[in-house]
Amino acid sequence: MEINLKGKIALVTGATGQLGRVMVRTLASCGADVVVHYHNNKSMADSLVGEITAIGSRAVAVQADITDAASVNQMRDTIKSALGEPDIIVNNAMIQFVWTSVIEQDIADFQRQFDACVMQSVLTAKAFLPAMYAKGSGRFIGINTECSAQCNANASAYSLAKRGMDGLYRALAKEAGPNGVNVNQVAPGWTISDKDREEHTEVVPAYSANVPLRRRGTDQEIANVVLFLASELSSFITGVCIPVSGGNVMV
Repeated sequence: MEINLKGKIALVTGATGQLGRVMVRTLASCGADVVVHYHNNKSMADSLVGEITAIGSRAVAVQADITDAASVNQMRDTIKSALGEPDIIVNNAMIQFVWTSVIEQDIADFQRQFDACVMQSVLTAKAFLPAMYAKGSGRFIGINTECSAQCNANASAYSLAKRGMDGLYRALAKEAGPNGVNVNQVAPGWTISDKDREEHTEVVPAYSANVPLRRRGTDQEIANVVLFLASELSSFITGVCIPVSGGNVMV
């Protein structure tokens, strides 16, 4: 069995990040044309576009603030002119703050975290779902986290934003389903990235000891689940949040 995304256009937000770049490469390796969204890292975005075009797929790098409606709408218009209407949206962009107690966390951090997790998806839904509805097909995928199930101390801003995102996606799945669009989430555990490989921090015994599979997952393992949800293999799956955490979180 081969996953074939030829003829599909995928947008990955936060595509230049540690996890986003692996998603981009994975989708492109299966034939998708890819929109490489970035906020600041233009050099990485351009590099990814070069990688994608080198293997025969189309690609474009687009800058946008995913918490600003006008910026997201401008991104939509740029994508439509350059490649066409996206068939696959992967909301991966993230703002991360220092974790601390509710008492100590800056109030502004809560709002910015909410904007990055929840409003990003609201804005991309408003911008891109109407075209998917018109076609009667599409994939809308959000990157959540195991933290939304754990709600650990000192992670309140992150947890509340991701739990809010979960509620949005479940409601949206019920709205989008009759229009032929699948809406799902992937919830990674603490994932090994290229940064870990470079710094030799892949192994964290204290964390892995509580994971049933006794290790951290890899960026490629997360991207593989995104690929599955983007493909026809997931045609009858919607409204789910899939933990990719080695059993550290079970839902």
